[in-house]
Amino acid sequence: MDMREMEDETRGRKDAPPLRITINGDYEEYYVDPSMRLVDFLRDYLGMTGTKISCEIGRCGACSVLVDEVLMNACLLNVYQVAGKSIQTIEGLKGEKALHPIQESFLKDGGFQCGYCTPGMVMAVQALLAEYPEPTEVQIREGLSGNLCRCTGYGGIIRAVKRAARELRQVKI
Repeated sequence: MDMREMEDETRGRKDAPPLRITINGDYEEYYVDPSMRLVDFLRDYLGMTGTKISCEIGRCGACSVLVDEVLMNACLLNVYQVAGKSIQTIEGLKGEKALHPIQESFLKDGGFQCGYCTPGMVMAVQALLAEYPEPTEVQIREGLSGNLCRCTGYGGIIRAVKRAARELRQVKI
C-alpha cells in the first residue's frame, strides 16, 4: 500500500484519531496514519517541500524542523510523536520583508551553493540564535554539527550565521 492509499484509507475514519498540530502558526486537525514520518507528512501530504529528504537516518540535517522550538530531524519522527505540538518549517520562517534575516545572510555571505542543505541549515541557525544570540565560533560549529553541507566548506555558512546574529540583535534593540 503506498502513502496515498494509506492517507485515503485513514482520512475521515471515525476510528482514526485526528492529528492535532500547529504548523507554522496554523492549528489544524488531520486524519493520517499515525506512523507516517513527519518529513513525509510535511512533503507529501501538505506539499511543504522545503523540508528535504536525504540520509533518512538523522545524520545530515536536511530535514531539520523546529518542534516546540527545539531542532529535530523530521525523518526520525512519526506524526503521532508531534501531536499537540508546534512545528516550524522553512516555509514558516519569514522576515518583515520577503526573507528572514537568516535567509538574507545566507544569500549575502555565500552560505549555500546547491541549496539542498540550506533549509535544514537555516532552521538549525534559527534554533542556535534563539539559544545564543551572540554565538562564539565554537557555538556556531557545535550548533551546526548535525547539518551536513557537501558543497560550501562551511566558511560562508559561518559568516552567514555571524551576520544573522548581528542583524537580529540590531532588530531587537
